[in-house]
Amino acid sequence: MGRDVTEALADCARPLPGMNVLDVASGTGEPAITIASRIGPDGHATASDLSADLLEIAAQRARQRGFKHLSIQQADAQSLPFPDDSFDLATSRFGAMFFPDTQRAFRELLRVLKPGARACFAVWGPKEQPYFSSSIGVVHRHVGGLLITPDAPDPFRFAEAGSLSGALNTAGFANVHEEMRVVPWTWPGTAEEVWEQQQATAAPFRSLLSRVRPDQWPTLNAEIHDSIRKYQDGENIKFTATIVLASGTKP
Repeated sequence: MGRDVTEALADCARPLPGMNVLDVASGTGEPAITIASRIGPDGHATASDLSADLLEIAAQRARQRGFKHLSIQQADAQSLPFPDDSFDLATSRFGAMFFPDTQRAFRELLRVLKPGARACFAVWGPKEQPYFSSSIGVVHRHVGGLLITPDAPDPFRFAEAGSLSGALNTAGFANVHEEMRVVPWTWPGTAEEVWEQQQATAAPFRSLLSRVRPDQWPTLNAEIHDSIRKYQDGENIKFTATIVLASGTKP
């Protein structure tokens, strides 16, 4: 579903052939793999993440594409294992809002970037959008209480306009730019699959889902499936995603 977000971030980042690029919180490999396709074999892309298991999937995907110029590195964004002034560009898709100490992570990126190099980020915009409203939003209307508990990772941490750019300015980035953009968010399958996938990856909403009584699930599932089907177009579920794109330069 994140393909169009990846493309939007890569367009924002403007990677050039021959660049040395760091992708932080890569998960299963994006946008590192897309970046690698744009910088070509004379460049190098490093996919980094806390999860070694996810990075192994990224490595497999890179091998399937014959990308020898992409490597993986298990790493904490708040303590990057790279020398100062190493990279021409840094990216992160849906990672920045989950850094426990955002300022520390941003300062680490400044450290490893070369002077004049850019860092580009994509994060979720407001929670009031189709993908969430038709699923998690339905659960929240029935169950009530907190949508996200204070101790849980918050995907909407930088949803408020100016909050991500403000954090980048505070960390020391220059030439900071932020924009909100609406892109396609498409699932190539059924409404039931969308909801199953979201429950499997819904760490921020675990507390909410745990408050659903067993006898509520049949009604909830039926209502959620019906809500998601409103976005069905042929064999695809076509949502849109409102995202925030932000970038800054190392002085």
